[in-house]
Parts: sequence; C-alpha cells; structure tokens
Amino acid sequence: MSTGKTLLSMISVLAISVATMTTATAGGAAGLARNGLGSYKPMREGASVLAPFSFIRYCVSSPEACPVGDGRTLDWSESTKALVSSVNRQVNRRIRPVNERGDTWSANVASGDCEDFALTKRQALLEAGLPSSALRIAVATTSTGEGHAVLVVKTEAGDFVLDNRIGRVLPWHQTDLRFIKITSAENPRLWRRLL
Repeated sequence: MSTGKTLLSMISVLAISVATMTTATAGGAAGLARNGLGSYKPMREGASVLAPFSFIRYCVSSPEACPVGDGRTLDWSESTKALVSSVNRQVNRRIRPVNERGDTWSANVASGDCEDFALTKRQALLEAGLPSSALRIAVATTSTGEGHAVLVVKTEAGDFVLDNRIGRVLPWHQTDLRFIKITSAENPRLWRRLL
C-alpha cells in the first residue's frame, strides 16, 4: 500500500473515531456513571488483518449482504435495544446449531454454526434499517479455547454482543470471549485486530 493511501486510511479512521465520540452528560465520567454507563469500555482496534477467507467468499457471493458503511454508530435507544434483543432471541430460536464440516459462512439457514447465526442476525438488522457500519462480525475464542464468531453492535453507549450461545445481549467486556478481530466500520471486507 502506498504511503498516501496509508495516510488517507489513518486519517479516515481518526475522523470516524472523532465523529462517533459522544458525551453522555455534561458531568463527564461521573455523568456516565450516573446514567448507568460507567462500565462502558469501547473495543480497541489495531492494525488491519486478513479477513477469514470464508467471509470473503460470502461477500463475493452475496455482495448485497456486505454494503460499505458510513462510520455511524447507533443511538442505544429503548427501541434499538428492543429490536436488537428481539432479533437475537428470534435467530437463536430459529437456527438449529450444528458444527459444520466445512467452513461455509451463510445467512438465513435452517441449521448452522456460530458465524451463520451472526450473519443471519446482521442481515435481519440491516433489513430493519440499521447501518452496516454499526453491525460488525467479530471472531473470538471462548473460555474453553473454541473458535467463535458473533455479531457486535456498535452504539454510542458501547459495543454489544449478540451470541448464539446465550439469549441476552451483553456488553462485549461482560462475555467470556477473548476477541481477536472484527470487521471495520468502513467496509466489512476489511478487518481490524482487536487489542
């Protein structure tokens, strides 16, 4: 990558980071705690990394499912919470969990593994009008060391995980996952290492 493209990429990431920062109240950190957001810890992103090959194949075969984002995060309103929670529960009930032999990533399946759940949830939320930039696939390992994929919803109140293993939507730092990488907010075909 040329120095100009690298600099432009870094400026874009910085601009998006600054644009998505919000202050919950004039009370700063104390105001955050008063509003129940005192445990907010954003996911820290690092350098670009390779995307899972099966995810790239998914985007090539279904380009409409991988639209480029505009860097927006979501307002974590009551209606957004209800929508995200409902989609998480519905998809967790609808898909029968199975360990696939191959590594094919698909959405809207009758049975599948973790990435199929994550892609189906992402697709449902895109269809409901949520921005692509706020609906990010993350790869992690569980507390037992098993590879796992989840949907992360980026909001002004924090980063929330939709996991097929549990029914509740949780802040990322309250899960048992060790996060490895995540799709970028700008383009789901680009991934970032998580620190």
